[in-house]
Formats: sequence, structure tokens, C-alpha cells
Amino acid sequence: MTQEIVFEGKILSNERLALGEGPGYDPATDTVWWFDILHRKLNLLKVSGRDRRIIMLPEMASVMAAVDEHRQLIAMETGLYFRDTGSGALTLHAAIEADDDTTRSNDGRVHNSGAIWISTMGKQEEEGAGAIYHVARGEVTKLYDKITIPNAICFSPEGDIGYFVDTPTGKLMQVALDPETGLPVDEPDVLVDTKSRLGGMDGAICDGDGYIWNARYGASLLDQYSPEGRLVARYQLPARQPTCPAFIGRDGGWMLVTSAAQHTDPGEEPNAGFTFALVTGATPRFDPPYRP
Repeated sequence: MTQEIVFEGKILSNERLALGEGPGYDPATDTVWWFDILHRKLNLLKVSGRDRRIIMLPEMASVMAAVDEHRQLIAMETGLYFRDTGSGALTLHAAIEADDDTTRSNDGRVHNSGAIWISTMGKQEEEGAGAIYHVARGEVTKLYDKITIPNAICFSPEGDIGYFVDTPTGKLMQVALDPETGLPVDEPDVLVDTKSRLGGMDGAICDGDGYIWNARYGASLLDQYSPEGRLVARYQLPARQPTCPAFIGRDGGWMLVTSAAQHTDPGEEPNAGFTFALVTGATPRFDPPYRP
């Protein structure tokens, strides 16, 4: 039986983000981040001091990963860039669809191996314009193409299973991976088929016990699935368009969820685009740093 849970968290930020996305956390620096993709903004928040900064970026960006004390990795329209944490300077690490100005980065996550999976999609959500790439030490390998809105990229705790979805299909895919590289060793198959349900599967994380937490865009939900694909719990959220979760805080006791205000009326949906935090009791798990 699926557990239905009413939101009892708090608003971490009441800024109406057009398309809030890509939340993450670096325990080494106690820093939370998230993006407003459409407005090219990177939000940085020091949890301990509540010190928040907004960084304007030259391109739309959607994913960030820690690298080391001095660098972060950001996925933008034309590829992966190192960001100097001191100066903010950006340096190209790996070009991805740099010659196609109709696409941008979307979802992504760092695998246990230190490689990263990054997806692209059409800026106007053109059918089949997106792809998913594996990037290891700057070497780019296309894994899957002809995807419309690639989302829910995450990995099992052991790194031997990868997950992803093409949101319009409603099918959460699983694929066996080489834990040492993060590369697929088999063809993907369907773990969960949600096509008949309200809303669409968006960003996801995998917790320390292997449960998959997925933001259900258009349905005001954060869903929890077992490793076998069973819907275990549904958390009601105070915004209709949640986009992606992430564990935050050094103990991982809170889960941050971003949302989107695009296509909404502030009078009808006052919380749209806000960034939320809630306690789920899940075993936390943070993405490892990208290994350059």
C-alpha cells in the first residue's frame, strides 16, 4: 500500500524560479546549489551561515558537480565547464552539442566512478532532439539519442544500475552498468510505467538504500519507489510543478525540492517556482565529486 504524506516542510527560497532545477549539495563545503535554467541563474547557499549568492551565467545551465576545493563542473548549453570557486571564471572542459544552438543541457548526475551522465534536450522541447552522454575525464560518449525530455538520471548505491526517463513516455528505465566506469553493459528495460498517471516523471535521486525519489512535474508530488519499482510513498508538495530533489545538510536529514513557475499564474499558484525542504527519513546519499 502506498503511503500518502502531506507536506510538513518549509520554504527554503520564495523566489519564483521560471524553471528551478539541478539541486545538489557538497558536504565538503556545506554548499547547496540549484538553478533557474531559463534565467541563467545559479543559486549558491552556505547551509551553516545561510549565506546565499546568485551567480549570473552566460548560457542556460542545469547541473553542477563538485570537483575539488577550487573547482566545480557546470553543464551549460554548449558543454561542461569548470568554474573557479574563487574568481568564478569558466573554462571549457568538454564540448557537447556546441554547434547546435537549438539544444541545451537538462538533467545529469555523477556516477560512483567519478564520471558524469549529462542529458540534452531541445530548447522548445522538440520531439527526439535530446540525448544522454557519459563523460569521463573529458571524454564524451553518447549513450542514448532521440529522447525528447531526458530526466530522472540517477544511480544505485553500488553504481551497478543506472536510471533515466524520457518524460513524455512515462517509463522509468533501468540499465546494468559497469560499477568501475558508469558505462552500460546491457540494454535498458522498463522498471516503472507511469504513462497513465497525472503529471510527468522529472528529476530523481537514489538514496542509500536504493530507493528512487522522483519529482512528479504537474502533479505536486515527490514519489518514492523501491528498487523493484513499487510505489512506496507519495509526498504532497505545495507547488504543482516540482522538478528535482536532493539531499542537503552534512547529515543529509533534509531533502530539497526545486519547482517551476513557467506556465503558471501567481494568483492561482503562489508557491510555483519556490524551493522547498522536507524531512523524509530516507538514508541520505550524496553525489561524489566529478573526477577530471
